[in-house]
Amino acid sequence: MKTAIGRFLSNLFGGREFWWVEIKTNHPACTYYFGPFDTDTEAEALKGGYIEDLEQEGAQNIRAVLLHCSTPDQLTISDEADSPFGDFSAPVFGQS
Repeated sequence: MKTAIGRFLSNLFGGREFWWVEIKTNHPACTYYFGPFDTDTEAEALKGGYIEDLEQEGAQNIRAVLLHCSTPDQLTISDEADSPFGDFSAPVFGQS
């Protein structure tokens, strides 16, 4: 088994696919990616800990799957409507 740094560099520069745990929640509306892992067995063994952490943070309707893919572009993807600004991506100041 490679070290985490070795896996990261290999994935970054080698384009190699690894195993990832993808977890989606409804509240907050987010998708999380945990990894990379060398095997599906390793990812499956650690999946429960990630779910437990999200449950403790109050996440609801948690769904998890294992993916065999290259590094996701983002490790956490949040639904914009869940942002503190509602339907706006940023506050607008000084506009009438």
